[in-house]
Order: sequence, then C-alpha cells, then structure tokens
Amino acid sequence: MLEHDLAQREVTVVLMNDDAIAAHNLADRHEVGPTDVLSYPTSEPGDVGFPEVPQLGDILISLDTAERQASEHGHGVRDEVLVLAAHALTHLRGFDHQTEADWQPFTSAQGRILDIARSRRRAQETTPEGGSNGG
Repeated sequence: MLEHDLAQREVTVVLMNDDAIAAHNLADRHEVGPTDVLSYPTSEPGDVGFPEVPQLGDILISLDTAERQASEHGHGVRDEVLVLAAHALTHLRGFDHQTEADWQPFTSAQGRILDIARSRRRAQETTPEGGSNGG
C-alpha cells in the first residue's frame, strides 16, 4: 500500500464461506448466489465534506470460491486470496472496471501482489528459518 500513498490507511479483511458472502451479495447488490470478493469503501471518491479517515474500507472474501478459482488459475488458495484482496483494494482506491481499459489498474495490482508473494516465498525457502537448510 506504500506505493499508492496508503501507508497510513487501514482495511478490514473478512474471510467467509459461500453462504455468508451470498447473503451479502443479495442484500447489498441484489445478486443471487456467492461471489468471490466484495468491497465496501468507507467513502466514495466523489463524497464532498466527508473527512478522510484511516479506514479505507472492508473486504469480504469467500474462501470456498477462492479455492475453486485457485484451481482454475493454476495456483494455491493463498495466492488466490491475495489476488482477490488486491482486486478489492483497487476498488477501495476508487477504481471500477466498466470497460476493458478500466481493468489495467486491477491486473497490475493483482500481478504485483503475486510477484511479491512468490518472491517472499522463494526467500523463505532459501533461509534456515524457511525450512531449507541445505542438509
């Protein structure tokens, strides 16, 4: 979040199952059934007179859907949850994806989080604390 001037901002991430996220999806978006991720900003970019607060917003992620999508995308559940969190964080920053061109900030953020996660995993695997001590 540092690279987007969000170092002092906070988000709440809630991991849930398909039934729980489906209830939110119906109540808040009038869509039936589960979805992978929902984001709820504390304020919208166009809000006038709303003070900036540390809380950027809330992110809800379905672990059931993340597990299915991870398999489809050829990576683990942890990576899929990171992709979904990056996607939702991009929404919380005020972006939306109504056109193909609108997807660029989303794909960029999602790719960046996967690069960071994979790089950290590789670093952990090559250190004694990471479990690979060469012996």
